[in-house]
Amino acid sequence: MNEQAVIRPMTSSDVKLVYEALEREQISKPRAYVERCGEENEAGARVTLLALYKGRFAGWLHLLPVSKYPPFAAEGIPEINNFDVVPSLRRIGIGSALMDAVEKLAFGRGDIVGIGVGLYASYGSAQRMYARRGYIPDGKGVMYANTPVVPGEAVRVDDELVLYMTKRKQADKD
Repeated sequence: MNEQAVIRPMTSSDVKLVYEALEREQISKPRAYVERCGEENEAGARVTLLALYKGRFAGWLHLLPVSKYPPFAAEGIPEINNFDVVPSLRRIGIGSALMDAVEKLAFGRGDIVGIGVGLYASYGSAQRMYARRGYIPDGKGVMYANTPVVPGEAVRVDDELVLYMTKRKQADKD
């Protein structure tokens, strides 16, 4: 990644910076959500990593030590969650650097990490990135709001329609 980029943990003092940058970039996140992320980082319920490029907000993602997806929670699998990179700064390695950093954190805690990805076209780049990084479906099928979609059932295609995937830690090579 470009050496003008920095990845660092979010602090509660970053709330204004993050919210204003997301608004400016038309990445829709309620201020209350950004504030909650700051609070959860302080409490240890979430780890949010920020990417700054040339000193300006370039993206963020989160690691939830306790996933809200029941199968991950039951198995103690931390979940990578809510991944955004500023559109004008995509394709220069910021997303990969964020993923490298969050996977390092996750694999410092255990041997497996999970992630959910939406199923419509806006998630296409993420779907391809996760596959290239070695994520595979968890085998539980498509979920809507963390509930299995039953064959023949009609569901809304929105951000709640998700396929969850996992990645196992690679054995260190000497």
